[in-house]
Amino acid sequence: MSTLPTAPAATTADAPLRTVLITGTSSGIGLAAAVAAARAGWRTVATLRDTGRADALREAAAEAGVEIDIRRLDVVDEESVTAAVDGVIADYGRLDAVVNNAGAGHLGTLELESVADVREVMEVNFFGVLNVSKAALPHLRASGGRLITVTSVGGVIGQPFNEAYCAAKFAVEGYMESLAPVASTLGVSVSVIEPGAVATEFVNNIGLDLDARIAEAGPYADALRTYIDRTVGQFTQDAAQTPAGAAEAVMQALTADRPAFRIQTSQWARDFTATKLTDQDGSAVIGMTGTWVG
Repeated sequence: MSTLPTAPAATTADAPLRTVLITGTSSGIGLAAAVAAARAGWRTVATLRDTGRADALREAAAEAGVEIDIRRLDVVDEESVTAAVDGVIADYGRLDAVVNNAGAGHLGTLELESVADVREVMEVNFFGVLNVSKAALPHLRASGGRLITVTSVGGVIGQPFNEAYCAAKFAVEGYMESLAPVASTLGVSVSVIEPGAVATEFVNNIGLDLDARIAEAGPYADALRTYIDRTVGQFTQDAAQTPAGAAEAVMQALTADRPAFRIQTSQWARDFTATKLTDQDGSAVIGMTGTWVG
């Protein structure tokens, strides 16, 4: 455990300091959400698989003048998840919110990858969310808390060469949409956050040599090149959203009196997902994404 000392937010016996656990906080939305939550007065437990990668988070917290409790949590390791959640309860006595943010990008298509590759994507992006949520729910029931999951606009609209990633995000959205009314009967609010392009490093996030991947794509090479050119542009253009901007939607879900189930992080994301949510026969979505690859 690692903390940065600073004066805690004011609290009283009648209003104990609220505790939030956030996964995947080494960079991007998770880091920004952890800092924003701490600034808003939440006791913030920021978790990541490798605490050796927490320097950027520590620096951001120090710059903001807030205290963040940094702990290890690997979402695909049930023992790690249980230990982290149990540790929060042991140290603080309560858990008021969880933000499932940890995940991994992926680029591929079925003929060019193994089914085992797809299972790995599902393990991190879907089953990892379930591991954390299951461990947290008894404590969220006790506090009347909030279960928040960062998905993607790719959890609403399937995107070329993102079949496995979108399948995982679709699964998360379907699971949480189904869980929400059940959890609400016991006082737990469930929300999903849908970012679009966020100004982080797309190539580094998916960990691929894109030129090599195109060279190996065989009959898919032209379509893959077209998709990559478009997508890299989306992640580097001035219009891409900052992680801090996306984290504002997380804070909305944390603090609103009655948060919506589905919260997009920008007007672009709202317009994009509306294509699907009002597309009853699917023609608008397929027509749109078809232009991305041809």
